[in-house]
Amino acid sequence: MTTPVPAAGQTRPRIRNAMSIDVEDYFQVSAFAPYINRAEWDQRECRVQRNIGRILDLLDARGVKATFFTLGWVAQRYPQLVRDIVARGHELASHGFGHERASDLSPEAFREDILSAKRLLEDLGGVEVKGYRAPSFSIGEANLWAFDVLAECGYRYSSSVYPIEHDHYGMPDSPRFAYEVRPGLIEVPVTTLRFRGRNYPSSGGGWFRLLPYGVTRWMIERFNRIEGRSAVFYFHPWEIDPEQPRIPGIDAKTRFRHYVNIGRTEGRIEQLLADFEWARMDELFLPTSEQQLEAA
Repeated sequence: MTTPVPAAGQTRPRIRNAMSIDVEDYFQVSAFAPYINRAEWDQRECRVQRNIGRILDLLDARGVKATFFTLGWVAQRYPQLVRDIVARGHELASHGFGHERASDLSPEAFREDILSAKRLLEDLGGVEVKGYRAPSFSIGEANLWAFDVLAECGYRYSSSVYPIEHDHYGMPDSPRFAYEVRPGLIEVPVTTLRFRGRNYPSSGGGWFRLLPYGVTRWMIERFNRIEGRSAVFYFHPWEIDPEQPRIPGIDAKTRFRHYVNIGRTEGRIEQLLADFEWARMDELFLPTSEQQLEAA
C-alpha cells in the first residue's frame, strides 16, 4: 500500500504500520518440537492467557488496534481470550489449529488444520476470520499449493512468507510487498529491508530482541520513507514473559534464540507503540467495499 504524495505546502501524513501478534504459548515454538512431545502440551503450565491480557492492556494504553493470529489449540482452551481480543476492537485471524508447519503437512491435512481453526475462531469470536499466518512462515517454494487451499477455504489474505534466507524458513526471491498470490487471496509478507541486493529482517522476532531497539526503529522509519508503504511487525506473547518455565536440555543455538533479551521485550514493545502509528492488517491491506465497487 503506497502513501499518496502530498500537494505543495502539505505535510506527508505518518504511515500506519501493521502490528501483529502470533498467539501461541512458549512450549509450542517450532524450535522446541524436538524437545517437547506434542502429547505433553496439556501437561505444561500455560501462560498465554496472562500474556495476551498484558498485551491487550499495552495496546489499549496507546489506542492501538492490532491483528492477533490465534492458534485453534489456544482458542479451544481459552475461549474468553478470543472474545477479549474481539471485544477490544482487534482483528481475529488464524495461526492454524495445532501449530504444525504447513511444509510438514499434506494438502488434505493442511486443509483440515486451517478449516478447523477458522470455524472455531469464528464461532467463538462472532466475526469473519479473513487472515492466516503459517507457523514459522512455512509456506515456500516446495508447498505453494497451500495458497490454493487457503483461497478455497475462504481466507482473504495470508502473511506466511518471509522473503529472507533463514535456516528454518524463508523465500528470499518472493515479492517484498503485498500482492495477489491467487485470485481473491493477498499475500502480505513480513517486512524486510533491502540492502546491497539482499533482504534483511526488520520487523520483529528474534532480531528485535537481539539488536538494539534503535536499529529496528531506524529500519521501519527507512522502510516507511523509502518505500512509502506500511511495514508489518510481529511478536509472540511468550516474548514478554521472562518468568516462563525454562526448557531443559535444548541446544545452545535454540536457547540463545529463544531467551536472548527476553526481559527487555515488553519495554521495547511499549516504545515501538509510541514511536509509530499502528493498525490492523485487514484495515491496511484488504480493499474496502467502496474500493471494490470502484474497481467493478
